[in-house]
Amino acid sequence: MIINKLLLLLLPLFVLAIEIKQTPIKFTQKRIDLTKEYIKIHYDKNVEDIKIIPRIILIHHTAIDDFEDSLSRFSDEVLPSRRSDIISSKPSVNVSAHFMVERDGSVHQLMPLDFMARHVIGLNYSSIGIENVGGQNSKDNLTQAQLKANIFLVEYLKNKFSKIEYLVAHYEYRCFEGDKLFLEVDDGYRTIKDDPSIRFMNELRKNTSSLKTPPCDKASDDK
Repeated sequence: MIINKLLLLLLPLFVLAIEIKQTPIKFTQKRIDLTKEYIKIHYDKNVEDIKIIPRIILIHHTAIDDFEDSLSRFSDEVLPSRRSDIISSKPSVNVSAHFMVERDGSVHQLMPLDFMARHVIGLNYSSIGIENVGGQNSKDNLTQAQLKANIFLVEYLKNKFSKIEYLVAHYEYRCFEGDKLFLEVDDGYRTIKDDPSIRFMNELRKNTSSLKTPPCDKASDDK
């Protein structure tokens, strides 16, 4: 236990050594056009492009313990029919995220950071999504290597985007309902999320600084 606590204290000293590997998912004009359609349907905005100004870093787990399998879920540009829980139009843009972190801590950038990804209800237009491989069957199994990588990414993104102000777990997304950043116009379009674990978010927040928790009492420190 003492060793683990010391590791958490020392983690920020080592995060600068992490490489960001470029592992792009398919993102042609078709995916861009589908993203514009999503923005119109869900946010009631007519946009010329899909560029965003990030305000939130949104942390996920993939609910799959294998990297290649996790990555494959984002590869198609159109949402597969098995995702009946979030299909709102046909065709609909597939889910995506800006980063994926393997279980050994390897970091992959999947798409341009100023493009909107589909990774969270209501907050896609203002957030950068980080997917961590793991959490299959809702297990709390994200690794210390992934924690180190997430600390690195949080600090990296804070320095890159001056307007980022929140660090948020996927299970906290509904805390923003009623906030100007939450844009979903369909009141019936919500899902229940448990990713990542409360333990992982608490450790991440203890090792990063200067970012706000979500604007409600569902933040992980209060759970």
